[in-house]
Amino acid sequence: MSETIQRLRDEITELSLKLLSHINQRTERVLQISEEKRKLDLPTRDPHRESLLMDLLVASNRGPMTDASVRSLFRRIFDVSVEIQDESVKRQLRVASGSGPRIEVSVADQVIGGGLPQYIAGPCAVENAEQMESVAAGLRALGVRILRGGAFKPRTSPYTFQGLGEPGLKLLSDTARRHQLVSISEATSPGNADLVARYVDIIQIGARNMYNYDLLRAVGQTKRPVLLKRGLSATLDEWLHAAEHIALAGSEQIILCERGIRTFSRETRGTLDLSIVPLARSSSRLPVVVDVSHAAGRRDILAEMTAAAFAVGAEAVMIEVHPDPDLARSDSEQQIDLAEFAKLQRDVIARLHLCLTALPFTAERTPLSVQK
Repeated sequence: MSETIQRLRDEITELSLKLLSHINQRTERVLQISEEKRKLDLPTRDPHRESLLMDLLVASNRGPMTDASVRSLFRRIFDVSVEIQDESVKRQLRVASGSGPRIEVSVADQVIGGGLPQYIAGPCAVENAEQMESVAAGLRALGVRILRGGAFKPRTSPYTFQGLGEPGLKLLSDTARRHQLVSISEATSPGNADLVARYVDIIQIGARNMYNYDLLRAVGQTKRPVLLKRGLSATLDEWLHAAEHIALAGSEQIILCERGIRTFSRETRGTLDLSIVPLARSSSRLPVVVDVSHAAGRRDILAEMTAAAFAVGAEAVMIEVHPDPDLARSDSEQQIDLAEFAKLQRDVIARLHLCLTALPFTAERTPLSVQK
C-alpha cells in the first residue's frame, strides 16, 4: 500500500472520530431540549426548525458533497435524533420495564401477573338475572374466579343491543359477589367511568377507546385496576403510552389485553398477534392477557388459540361464555356454553401437556417451564 493512501486513511480515521464526538455532543443537546419540551408538553419533532436548519446547511455547503447528499445525510441525522428522543422518553415511562418491579394486579384473593395463568370468562353482555346466575355458578364450579360482562356495549351498528347500562352493572356486581367472583366490565366514556367503578372490581377499556385519552385519565382517577385492550391497529409504543395515561392519572394497576388486530384476513374477526405478548411483557412491567373470543370471532378454534396464548406467556385468557350462545343478544357466534368451556379447558391442558412431553429435549436443554 502506498504511503499516500495510508496517510489519507489515517486522516479519515481521525476526522471520523472527531465527527463521532461532534455527533454525540449534538445528541446530548438534543436530549436536553427533549427534556425541556417534555416539561412544556411540546412535540418531539419540530418540522419548521428542521427545515430552517436544513436550508442553512445546504446554503453553507461548499462541496465536494452535493446539496442532495447533504440533505440525505442530515435527514438521517434528524431521524436518528428523533428515534433517540423517543427511546429516552419510553425508558422514562412508569409502565416501562426497568422503571420498577413487575406489577401484579390484585383484587380480593386474585392476582393477575403473579405467575399462575388463569381464565377470565363470562358473557359478552349482561342480559338478565337468570343468565348471569347460570353462568356465574357454572364458571365458579369450573375454577374461574374472574367474571366478565358488558353493561355498556359500543356496537358498530346503532340498531343492535347497546347494553343494560347501570342495571346491568348492578346485576353483574351482585352476581359476582354472591359467587365470590371478581367482576370486570367496560367503561365507554369519561361520563360513566365513576359509575362503572362504583360497581365492578376491574374497569375494561375496549379496543375502540384505546385512543380516548380523556377516558383513560378518567378511569385512572378512579384508582380501580384497569384492563386496557389494544387498539385494532395500535403499535406496541402507542399501547404503552395509552397505559401511561392511566398510570399518570392515578392507577398503575393495569392489565394489557391483546384482542386481535385488523389485517386483510377475513377468516377470523381479528388476527391474534401472539408475538405482541412476549414483546409487551419484556417492554413493560404490566401483566399481559389475551382475549381469544374477539380475536377469533368464532367458536371452533378457541381451544387452539387459548393454548397458543398461554404458551407464549399470557397471564390470563379471556373467553366469552353464555348459557345459550345461540340466543345471546350480541356476538353469539363467538360465545360458547358451559359444557363447551369445560371441554376447552381439558383440550388446552392436553395440548400443552403434549408439547411438554412429546418434544425432544435433554437434561441440559430442559424447557424453562418444566425446570425445577
